[in-house]
Amino acid sequence: MQVVIYPTFERVVKKLHSNAKKDLDEAVKTLIKNPGSGELKKGDLNGIRVFKFKMVQQLTLLAYRYVESEKSIVLLALGTHENFYRDLKKR
Repeated sequence: MQVVIYPTFERVVKKLHSNAKKDLDEAVKTLIKNPGSGELKKGDLNGIRVFKFKMVQQLTLLAYRYVESEKSIVLLALGTHENFYRDLKKR
């Protein structure tokens, strides 16, 4: 399984502390094992899945797209619920 990282996702990850990165790594491993585990969005965000998980005891959302033909996961965005979907629509 190939994992592709968007620059916007990479910028957010760079600012995380090491304990938060460990939680993120576990979430990505979960997605690799089961790419359909995120909730599929509709409307403006059609084709994007959002995986919810706890990162340092705070609910965090991870937006990604699973490309089945290429067997790859494209990590798009990471953040808390506040303004997450609004910012995701802008990208």
